[in-house]
Amino acid sequence: MKSPRRTTLCFVIIAIYSSQATLSLSLESIVYHSLLHEHELMEEDPVRQKRAVAISSPAAQEFTVDVEISFENASFLEPIKAYLNNLSFPIQGNDTDLATNILSIEVSTVCRPTGNEIWCSCETGYEWPQESCLHNLTCQGHDGSSAGHHCSCLKGLPPKGPFCQLRGDIILRMSVRLNVGFQEDLRNSSSALYKSYKTDLETAFWKGYSILPGFKLVTVTGFRPGSVVVTYEITTTTTASPALMYKANEKVTQNLNQTYKMESSSFQVTYSNETKFSITPEIIFEGDTVTLMCENEVFSTNVSWTQGEAELDMQNSTEVSIYTSVLNNMTSVSRLIIHNITQNYTGEYTCKLTLDIFEYASRRKVEVIPIQILASEATEVMCDNSPVSLSCCSEVNVNWSQIEWKQEGSISIPGNAEIDTDSGCSRYTLMANGTQCPSRSSGTTVVYTCEFISAHGARGRRDIEVTFISVGDNSSHKGDVQESQRLLMEMSTVQSTTKNSLETSKAPEQQAKLNITPDLISVSEGQSFFIKCISDMSNYDEMYWNTSAGTKIYKRFYTTRRYPDRAESVLRVKTSTREWNGTYHCVFRYKNLYRVVAKDVTVYPLPLESNIMVDPVEAAVPCRSSHHIRCCIEEDADYKVIFQVGSSSFPAVKEVNEKQVCYKHHFMADSVSCPENVDVFCHFTNAANNSVQSPSMKLHLVPGESITCQDPILGVGEPGKVIQKLCRFSNITRSHENPVGGIITYRCVGSRWQIKRNDCISAPINALLQLAKALVKSPTQDEKLPSYLGNLSISTKQVKLEAGSFSGTLGAIINILDLFSTVPTQVNSEMMTHVLSTVNIILGKSALNTWKMSQEQKTNYSSQLLDSVERFSRVLRAEDSSISQPNVQMKSMVIKPGHPQSYRQSFVFLDSDLWGNVTINGCQLEHLQPDSFVVTVAFPTLKTILDQDVPGENFANSLVMTTTVSRSIATPFRILMTFKNNHPSGGMPQCVFWNFDLANHTGGWDSSGCYVKAVTEDSVSCSCEHLTSFSILMSPDSPDPDSLLKILLDIISYIGLCFSILSLAACLVVEAVVWKSVTKNRTSSMRHICIVNITASLLVADVWFIVAAAIHDHRFPLNETACVAATFFVHFFYLSVFFWMLTLGLMLFYRLVFILHDTSKSIQKTIAFSLGYGCPLLISVITVGATQPREVYTRKNACWLNWEDTKALLAFVIPALVIVVVNMTITVVVVTKILRPSIGDKPSKQEKSSLFQITKSIGVLTPLLGLTWGFGLATVFQGSNAVFHIVFTLLNAFQGLFILLFGCLWDQKVQEALLNKYSRSKWSSQHSKSTSIGSSTPVFSMSSPISRRFNNLFGKTGTYNVSTPETTSSSLENTSSAYSLLN
Repeated sequence: MKSPRRTTLCFVIIAIYSSQATLSLSLESIVYHSLLHEHELMEEDPVRQKRAVAISSPAAQEFTVDVEISFENASFLEPIKAYLNNLSFPIQGNDTDLATNILSIEVSTVCRPTGNEIWCSCETGYEWPQESCLHNLTCQGHDGSSAGHHCSCLKGLPPKGPFCQLRGDIILRMSVRLNVGFQEDLRNSSSALYKSYKTDLETAFWKGYSILPGFKLVTVTGFRPGSVVVTYEITTTTTASPALMYKANEKVTQNLNQTYKMESSSFQVTYSNETKFSITPEIIFEGDTVTLMCENEVFSTNVSWTQGEAELDMQNSTEVSIYTSVLNNMTSVSRLIIHNITQNYTGEYTCKLTLDIFEYASRRKVEVIPIQILASEATEVMCDNSPVSLSCCSEVNVNWSQIEWKQEGSISIPGNAEIDTDSGCSRYTLMANGTQCPSRSSGTTVVYTCEFISAHGARGRRDIEVTFISVGDNSSHKGDVQESQRLLMEMSTVQSTTKNSLETSKAPEQQAKLNITPDLISVSEGQSFFIKCISDMSNYDEMYWNTSAGTKIYKRFYTTRRYPDRAESVLRVKTSTREWNGTYHCVFRYKNLYRVVAKDVTVYPLPLESNIMVDPVEAAVPCRSSHHIRCCIEEDADYKVIFQVGSSSFPAVKEVNEKQVCYKHHFMADSVSCPENVDVFCHFTNAANNSVQSPSMKLHLVPGESITCQDPILGVGEPGKVIQKLCRFSNITRSHENPVGGIITYRCVGSRWQIKRNDCISAPINALLQLAKALVKSPTQDEKLPSYLGNLSISTKQVKLEAGSFSGTLGAIINILDLFSTVPTQVNSEMMTHVLSTVNIILGKSALNTWKMSQEQKTNYSSQLLDSVERFSRVLRAEDSSISQPNVQMKSMVIKPGHPQSYRQSFVFLDSDLWGNVTINGCQLEHLQPDSFVVTVAFPTLKTILDQDVPGENFANSLVMTTTVSRSIATPFRILMTFKNNHPSGGMPQCVFWNFDLANHTGGWDSSGCYVKAVTEDSVSCSCEHLTSFSILMSPDSPDPDSLLKILLDIISYIGLCFSILSLAACLVVEAVVWKSVTKNRTSSMRHICIVNITASLLVADVWFIVAAAIHDHRFPLNETACVAATFFVHFFYLSVFFWMLTLGLMLFYRLVFILHDTSKSIQKTIAFSLGYGCPLLISVITVGATQPREVYTRKNACWLNWEDTKALLAFVIPALVIVVVNMTITVVVVTKILRPSIGDKPSKQEKSSLFQITKSIGVLTPLLGLTWGFGLATVFQGSNAVFHIVFTLLNAFQGLFILLFGCLWDQKVQEALLNKYSRSKWSSQHSKSTSIGSSTPVFSMSSPISRRFNNLFGKTGTYNVSTPETTSSSLENTSSAYSLLN
């Protein structure tokens, strides 16, 4: 639909041509934009063939073409209409097409903006078709729509078309009563009386009805008794409103001679072709529930039903129900429902709707027939286990809902029922044995009853008497019995009914009752539903669900639980498809007794979101331009489709192209601001009023001057622009039957679109991919799987070249195998051959480049393929089978009861020069259940593909061998493997398995539970304690676990951490001792608070670091949870170290720069603790919350933040490095400020010393900590030099010692406080106290051993100045707090 402010003009061109027609219109410049829409007539031809005109040879043909013109200014409408009206017809063909003439051009439809809507109305002589009025919104309050007739105004053009149509002649069948006596001559049309009446009446009719719009003719058609009832017909080209019809009737009365005594209130208009009358079912049996329904495009509920020629009124009763409603304020729907119908209801039924003088009537005949059943005659059955068949057939073959068999007699002998739906027959086969009919019961007669049940409730039954004769009884007629009809085919043994069961065992205690979900189950495709079935007894042998056709439902769809007093089963479907539409039976079996209850499920068609194809996926649209968008599906169903652009919605135009149905819209870029990014969706709504939204179409509105690339299919784009296009809508070659699938990516380079990435899927593989997606949701998936696997093998061979060249086709084949592998409960040898045949092709050497390309695109195809093959091998049920292909081999063995032999398999691949052996000792296999299967699959080329997922230089230098067991196994389960060693001098081999849980469940090599048993020049032997896919790794760069470097790093780490922890503890002790002496003013107090928290945080972090190392090295139970906890606390406390350093730096910056601003100590503490612990806690919690649910928080080989999968390590590195840079910047500012004091700043000597002390601390601590983690980052890269490992370990291990030395003991005030505390008694005579700020301090002799050691340690000579705390005042605190005592 156009923009809400645009006007649309639709008109019709009638052209005659005798060759290929070319249409050319030349309108004046006021026409803004024109577009030719080829609307299909009856969904066939894009143009409507009007008539064939024989003018010459070849014969000329006349066609009608719908043309749509859109323009922004509504004032252009009248000039265009005037221009078209002034054209002279016929218009001859142009110079290039002389054989085409335009006969006429007529405006049919005009759409004008009205408020925020578009109202489309028909021009004179045209009207909307009935289906348009029924399925589209009409304009409210628009005059001109006659009640009970076609609408004249719609809101927008109908998305399904067509435009307004030329009105045909409308015939109104009317009647009126004359209050005069009826004479027999009025029955004779040739009598004088008849002619006189006819002439007078037609004269009056002509005068009265000539005021009707489009009036053409009125004719009297006859007279009938009832006084005199005149019937006549009026021919017009349009319908009349009730008011105008009343006025015309009054004029008729006025113009007719009064002697006719016309009754003015008796006028009646009857429509006989405006009512849709339907009857369900078409074939009606006695006992059916029958629905008669009539529909009229009239807003009225005044509907009456009558039966027979006497028109007996039908009223609501116990047998009859009448429901009448109005839909969409337009359509009247009335239903007459007859319950348990009998032959008394046979006859003609009339549905009559009355609105004013208008009457809509329709008649249909109902015929009720009894159910006639032909059955076998009474027979005798010999109890010798010979099969004897009883048969029942219906005379009228319909789709019977059920055919049930019951029995009644003193003995119970069940049989097997089978149904032939094509013939409408059911066969019941009996096989009686001597135990069922002992000699004392010989001659017993049992009555078997076959009952046919229709889908609408009718039931018909026939009884068959069967006499059972014991073996040896002379009264038997064994020969006659053996000549009875035998069972011809095997079917399901489910003998089910909806309300009753076949009692095949006299077990009164097992008369279970079943209850099922009572609610009506009506869903749309894609929605979920469940059915709960409850048995009031818990004793049963088997429980299952099946369809009405007897097909068992796959077990994955239902669960069954047994309780002490009951049992229940729940059939649960997460994503329903149309295959789930039908009746489902819940079956509980105890011995030969079945209890069955049924439930109907209605599934309305609705496309799944994944099945909606959008075009474009992404596109650039020039501002003030337009772009065609579409949503396509692979079915032609009755959906209502709208396009949503922001908060606005627009109707869609339907287009059918063979199997593909597309819904289109012409998007106008000037309807939104520009430039802008717009997301467009299409919404599909089905008959159940459920909707589904398509994937997004991203439209980028760009200025026209920046566009360089232009293509009629791909659209426009700016330089460097990247867009995606569904392959079926691109210019990629496609198959006619099955369009290609996948997505192709283009990039605008210069002035041309170039393919950046081709993920297109070949046609046959794309078709199979769609079938695979549907298969996993199908209730009968296990039945379809064998043929699907065969088709996949054949199709893969056909597209071998494409699978080896295009990653899209390769990925689709792997996705199909992955979907198929989730289906089966068991696989036979033939199915496994199809699987491995497919795997052999996609693992061929010709496909290795495609595998490399797919890995560069970060796909997970290799791990996905390996997982699929493992799933297939686990459910293989084939004794000692062997399958050999060039790129894959499989061997299996079944475990026999008793003492099984050892499992030994060998694999040799001559082309790849690889071999391998697998051995499982017999003692290991004894623990397996009998009839278990052990399967090994070997791949010679998969190693190369899997290693492309592994970063670094590690590579799997062997076969990949997958061993699985069909049953659960006890752990540990030891398996021995031998691989050929192709690199005897390469490095230390490592036995590994493919762990699917690593790397965010994309898989990776893991050595847990595996070790190297022996290494020779030719082979590597491995032993593992579990089963999966194994190989070996060679790691040239990684140090051997027992190497000197590894030992050296461990020694440095543990010794350094011990020194660090002791140093940090000592620092805390020193701070506690000197706390009162060094925290006597606000600034000094905050400094030491920061130092203490830095020390405490690093101390706790180091302790947790040791815990984390112990957890990983010793692999404690629950190590995964403990590893996560240790990583969290290490991350949190190391971050706290840095944030407290940041707090210290910011505090210094604040005291030095904002000297006139003062903040209370409590506020400073609040800010400090919030920054020091609040920020690290927030970062740590967010990191673990974002990564741990996917189990990618920690590394697979260490208890530390993950780097390979989620880059979680950045949550530590980025804050730490930022803080280092900030603190270094603050250090530069502080040093500059102190060396160059501002005017008026006169800091005391002690204040300068304090400031230098903080600057010195931060300047030393920050580079050390930053440098430590800088070396740590260098060790992340593969192949890093050993020097980086050693330096990082040294600095990280001894950083606690650095804090003790440079952050604590180097502090002058701390030194003085310690000397005062522990040397006061010895040197008290040398102390002098100053009473003013400027007093000098005593000088200590350097002869003291303690003094000498401190001076030598910190590079001091001479004396120490020891002072007492200064007296402070408010003014001093405000103006020079930055220079107050900091120690």
